[in-house]
Amino acid sequence: SFAYFTVKDRLPQILTRVIDTLHRHKNEFFEEHGEKGVEAEKRAISFLSKLRNELQTDKPVTPLEDELPDAALWNQYLDYQRNLTNGSGELSWFQSPWLFVECYMYRRIHAALAQNPPIENFDVFKEGKAQNFFESQEAVIALCTYLQELLKNIKDLDENQLQEELFKLLQVSLWGNKCDLSFSAGEDSSQKSSLLQSLENLLPYIVVNDMEKLWSLFVNAKKRNTEKSNVRVDIVLDNAGFELVSDFVLADFLLSSKLADEVHFHGKSIPWYVSDTTKHDFNWTVKQLQSANHMWMSRCGMNWEGNLKKGVWVYHDHVFWTLPHDFSSMAGVAPDLYADLQKSNLLFFKGDLNYRKLTGDRKWEYTVPFHQALNKFHPAPLCSLRTLKSDTQVGLKPGQGEEIQASEPEWMVSGKYGIVQIDAAL
Repeated sequence: SFAYFTVKDRLPQILTRVIDTLHRHKNEFFEEHGEKGVEAEKRAISFLSKLRNELQTDKPVTPLEDELPDAALWNQYLDYQRNLTNGSGELSWFQSPWLFVECYMYRRIHAALAQNPPIENFDVFKEGKAQNFFESQEAVIALCTYLQELLKNIKDLDENQLQEELFKLLQVSLWGNKCDLSFSAGEDSSQKSSLLQSLENLLPYIVVNDMEKLWSLFVNAKKRNTEKSNVRVDIVLDNAGFELVSDFVLADFLLSSKLADEVHFHGKSIPWYVSDTTKHDFNWTVKQLQSANHMWMSRCGMNWEGNLKKGVWVYHDHVFWTLPHDFSSMAGVAPDLYADLQKSNLLFFKGDLNYRKLTGDRKWEYTVPFHQALNKFHPAPLCSLRTLKSDTQVGLKPGQGEEIQASEPEWMVSGKYGIVQIDAAL
């Protein structure tokens, strides 16, 4: 299965790159922290090499032994998974749910650094994320330019034109999700050219397209909300780099067009799945744009910094996003986060990992309704924007999945197909 290939080949590749990254920064650790830095680097590498060996030889998945705040939650979840194994009680790397062992590996990578001061705050994935951003410069410039031109006349757009622009920027944010470094095992996955030129050609690859429903949702939210109450949109982020810029552009458009009054972004509290957005990546990207020597890029950066200062853009992270639980257990495990999301008028969930957690990462029949697969998770109307990179997909028309499968056996894992899938039932 694709899960087996991922655990057998891709995850060890990612670990090897992490070890290599630490090796390459040895001098930097020495300059900053002296011998202590080098010792910490050696301990972290030793921990990660052992982890890679455990993975490759299908050893049991062991409880976390670190003192980090979320360790107890992880170990409870591990016990829960063990109890599901028909009484055998042992979970090994190849005999466990894919989503769980994949999350577990990233949590162990985090522990390798977090337990080894003074290098505990080093993000082993930071270079790759920065490289993805810089290598996507042309696409970023094209997008920032397009947005700034659009904003000049946004007040004059009629409803149809606004709808058309929303659909365009939704699609850019959707296809921006192709830039995923955990999927390419850290190989270059930057967006080299402007996506705006390709939207027409990519449209047939959107296998669930609920953009019209989304538009109705925005229009109705505006009608319902009087002057006193704000329309709030939340974006649960996926990758840093080009994808994050495409999310910022969508958020800016929603505010400027008055379709929303505030946008809340949700990132990861620790480095995760190679290219997932952390607070550092979020702020770094705004700063990079601000200081760019391109007029429209720096204009975007300054406007976005302003949005953060004014509080119409808000960044949050929460430990729940880096736990192994699927979202149907959020209300029980993280009631504070669930309550916060209930304040939203619309939640965007970006990317594949979020989709896997929305649907419990099960091998559903293609035609199972999205609402059913969510398993009672519904803090607010929600929309998944995702390119398919894992073999979980629901809400298709009868025969649709089989038809694509017949001509493209790898269609669910290639990143070529996408969805704009909404669950608005309340």
